[in-house]
Amino acid sequence: MTTPGGVGRVTIEADGGSRGNPGPAGYGAVVLDDAGSVLAERREAIGTATNNVAEYRGLIAGLEAARELGAAEVAVRMDSKLVIEQMSGRWKVKHPDMIPLQRRAAEVTRTFDSVNWTWIPRAENARADRLANEAMDGEPALLDGSAVSEAPSAPTTTERPAWQAVTGAATRLILLRHGQTPLSVEKRYSGRGNPDLTDVGRAQAAAAAERVARLGPIDAIVSSPLARARDTAEAVAARVGVSVHVLDDLTETDFGTWEGLTFAEVSARDGDAHRRWMGDTSIAPPDGESFDAVRARVERALATVRREHAGQTVVVVSHVTPIKTLLQLGLDVGPSILYRLHLDLASVSVVDFYDDDAASVRLVNDTSFLGD
Repeated sequence: MTTPGGVGRVTIEADGGSRGNPGPAGYGAVVLDDAGSVLAERREAIGTATNNVAEYRGLIAGLEAARELGAAEVAVRMDSKLVIEQMSGRWKVKHPDMIPLQRRAAEVTRTFDSVNWTWIPRAENARADRLANEAMDGEPALLDGSAVSEAPSAPTTTERPAWQAVTGAATRLILLRHGQTPLSVEKRYSGRGNPDLTDVGRAQAAAAAERVARLGPIDAIVSSPLARARDTAEAVAARVGVSVHVLDDLTETDFGTWEGLTFAEVSARDGDAHRRWMGDTSIAPPDGESFDAVRARVERALATVRREHAGQTVVVVSHVTPIKTLLQLGLDVGPSILYRLHLDLASVSVVDFYDDDAASVRLVNDTSFLGD
């Protein structure tokens, strides 16, 4: 079924390369319509990586471009036998560098009605190969049909959009979710428990620190008191040279007796209560905390940040619910965003809050820096 305003059926050609394997790497992707006309092109240098990582990054970029175009049916053509066979399910994914990339690609494929996977000879993949080589040659990233110096990137200015009357400089919040923990690997409710970051989580924190540093001078860093957030914040602090200040109100939801359980385990044990909680922000888990209570303390944290860092750029390191709540406040929308918005581990979002309480959400759930 074609998304309203979408293009229906598209073909993706994607490629990636590494000069050294591992070495300086880049990817390229092209989205074509049925007539063979180019609808979108993507290219980006991704630092030091292997050929396989770069090829997966190219695939992901092409899939995301197709999704943005509203495609319903997708035909993927690549000269990487490994990527095609793994994505089609015929080969297992064993290498630790490939597992998160394959999962990420699979998540995007589930947004389409159908995806067809075809291996092609390298000679038939010239367009994507050209873009990948341009990226490795140092050409600017190309992510929306035009070249940009980095992408995706929040604007470096805090000016108001043209349709909003200017009443003062914005306080910019760079919202960073913490990195991976053992509970997040197993998709368990992780609220007031205090697991440490995994090795992957620490690598995610380091990559996020580099991403945040590219968003401009950082004036302050505030963090949830929980270890997974503190450790992520300290990685940013070490990169940008700004100390971390803890705000207790930024801690994650208290899931009460559901802490450490999976969605399925909670549904089996407390089915009725779980269903009510999933649809009503005023309801708390047993011995836990409602989303309304979380919002009240997040609003206090926001007021503190805006009072103490007015007109500055502040990194806020926290958890899913507080970050979703800050985005909800920025967008001035209802509570359904808490249930419908997905935030990845170590993702970056940006929202500007102005003196008159207007706001502008600039970036949501950027994970482009986590591919390798």
